[in-house]
Amino acid sequence: MIEVLVVDDDTRVARVNAAYVEKVPGFHVAGEAHNALEALGAAETLPRLDLILLDHYLPDRTGLEVVQEMRRRGLQTDVIMVTAARDVSTVQAAMRQGALQYLVKPFAFAGLRAKLEAYAELRRTLDGGGEAEQPEVDRIFGALSAPSEPGLPKGHSPTTAELVRQCLLKADGPLSAQEIAERTGVSRQTAQRYLKLLERTGRAVLTLKYGEAGRPEHRYAWATRV
Repeated sequence: MIEVLVVDDDTRVARVNAAYVEKVPGFHVAGEAHNALEALGAAETLPRLDLILLDHYLPDRTGLEVVQEMRRRGLQTDVIMVTAARDVSTVQAAMRQGALQYLVKPFAFAGLRAKLEAYAELRRTLDGGGEAEQPEVDRIFGALSAPSEPGLPKGHSPTTAELVRQCLLKADGPLSAQEIAERTGVSRQTAQRYLKLLERTGRAVLTLKYGEAGRPEHRYAWATRV
């Protein structure tokens, strides 16, 4: 079993992520931590720890500072950043500190599962030992390049999905399917179909706007947390 420490300042999110980990065959949650001090303590004291799912926004120190301190103490536990921090400078710093992957919140179970399965494949490759020719080296470096999400359902276009996603990300507030359609150039029916998909996977949040009469208007906003 691959032993995992889940670190998130939000206890509810930590429980959700831990439940996700336990659903992936071959993985077991060794513990949870909700701040940097707890994370560093667990990294040093757990009898076995293979992987840390590490949030960046912690109350006492950042996730990147946790990684820096771990390395200073000689702790080489693998790290996957799981965080809402999406600025390029943070992503770049995570790479330089040795984070193996970076999963941006919010995400569905499938997104985390893909990262964990790719990590398991990497461990299997490395456990083989011996010398590596170029094909083996390429496979090792490519082992964690699995997409954050599996393929879209049949009949859905990645290009259209990205159009709708970018529209929600740039919006100042919730948008209706009609407003999405006008801003992206797709039909209202198409916009509605992709918005429902984003809602089902936890990436968009649905709210209802009630008018003076008639049915409430469905409005969607990009989710900001798991």
